[in-house]
Amino acid sequence: MSTGSRVGLIADKDSYFRVAASAILTQHFGFTEIVEASSLDEALEQLTENCQIGAALLDLSMQGAQTPTNLRSMRESFPSVRIAAVSMSASRRDILLALEAGVHGYMLKNLPVAELVKGLATILEGGVYVPPCLADLSPEPTEPVRQWSEVSPPQQTAHHTAPVHLLTARQREVLDLLVQGKTNKEIALALKLVEGTVKIHMAAIFRYFGVNTRAAAAVAGARPYPNRPRGVLNGWQKQAGMELARPA
Repeated sequence: MSTGSRVGLIADKDSYFRVAASAILTQHFGFTEIVEASSLDEALEQLTENCQIGAALLDLSMQGAQTPTNLRSMRESFPSVRIAAVSMSASRRDILLALEAGVHGYMLKNLPVAELVKGLATILEGGVYVPPCLADLSPEPTEPVRQWSEVSPPQQTAHHTAPVHLLTARQREVLDLLVQGKTNKEIALALKLVEGTVKIHMAAIFRYFGVNTRAAAAVAGARPYPNRPRGVLNGWQKQAGMELARPA
């Protein structure tokens, strides 16, 4: 992508970083409009509603951006957007998982401004930016990496004690309505989203459960999964059973 794209997205919990990143995009790369988001859900909604966005900086510490599942869904849904992952983690595993998920670069937040500019230039010019620290061959600690632990929910075993955050709050809401038998249009109306955003969340839900149909996702969603809130299963299970029992 050339820097002719003038709309950029900065999705980061840190308002100070959003200001700094906005200045870099406008002063160094000629972006005339910057939209901001403080969560992955907000970022997805901005990308869905603004087709002019050509580049996005995504903070991997945001809930939902912590898993390659959602990064892959974002890349597949917005193939023309150049996505730069930003993180405080210099872990080789974290970097490789992000790059394998399809982001166009991985930049450490503590990089000097000149290096950030260099990394963004590589990404915006169509390349993939890899941080220099990836060349460090020193061994890493063997304990589990929490941020990027990705275990398929049905096969998750007891020895994975690190917290898993694969579905965002918005994706759980979409899933809950799916379990209740709602269509994408009805889900969009209920959550005040555009239908395209619902489809993106649905794609992430399908990938999360490893299924290809709404019915299979509804069945899986009516069961316990790692970050499901407690005490809300019975009604959904009954509703899902009724909906799935209906003749086609």
